[in-house]
Amino acid sequence: MSAAHDEPVRYEKRGPVATVTMNRPDYRNAQNSAMTYALDRAFYRAADDSEVKTVVLAGAGKHFSAGHDIGTPERDAHLPFERRAGLWWDHSDKEGAEGRFARESEVYLGMCRRWRELPKPVIASVQGACVAGGLMLAWVCDLIVASQDAFFADPVVRMGIPGVEYFAHPWVMPPRIAKEFLYTGDRMSARRAYEVGMVNRVVPREELAERTRELALRIAEMPRLGLALTKRAVNQAEDLQGMHTGMDSVFGLHHLAHAHNAETAPDALGGMDIRAMKEAGA
Repeated sequence: MSAAHDEPVRYEKRGPVATVTMNRPDYRNAQNSAMTYALDRAFYRAADDSEVKTVVLAGAGKHFSAGHDIGTPERDAHLPFERRAGLWWDHSDKEGAEGRFARESEVYLGMCRRWRELPKPVIASVQGACVAGGLMLAWVCDLIVASQDAFFADPVVRMGIPGVEYFAHPWVMPPRIAKEFLYTGDRMSARRAYEVGMVNRVVPREELAERTRELALRIAEMPRLGLALTKRAVNQAEDLQGMHTGMDSVFGLHHLAHAHNAETAPDALGGMDIRAMKEAGA
């Protein structure tokens, strides 16, 4: 059963696999708040359905996700939404760091941490651009299957900001590779992402959906509780290696950078709008 085609997220269940599809292809699946909360509802739906054993996260169109929405006609960062990921207050009537920190604690870091703990295996099915906020969505998934045309990038250092809010970089790739990835802002190919261990499989673009589903079905043969406990075990091991506390510390640096930009640049993004990022090669 699928959601309406004009919804920001589509949900489909076929057998034991639920497919959650970001559905803003005209904007390369840029993530506004409406999409973020729709993703949250879809993940809850998959978690609550006892028939669902595995979840696939995909993006409609040519690209998985170009990241946070920083300039589409449907950008809604200023609007209030019912908070689901934490107890920070509504951001929409606050100014400066008070509003930005509250919002990003909810829709970026908070949501991603919630989704990482979904007690069922989640596979990211990535094609085309997986940039900045798109990385965050792929990284909360347990496995990543990428098409040969996929590329990965976190170009926000161009804004003077030390990486996206869900700062998993030193855990999803070796630290020196993470530094190069951030320092240059260059695109990383699917093949290179596979070589450094960030991606599980690289497949032809025309086979991406089928090969991802094959993997999801194979995993679905395992006992549900066994999968849930295994996921928790690996996540706990990452957190014992400092992932959770490391993200908290970098989140503070992230907002220091926003505050610095707000004082010294045209805006908290360092004046880097969509056009400027594209011209810089992001």
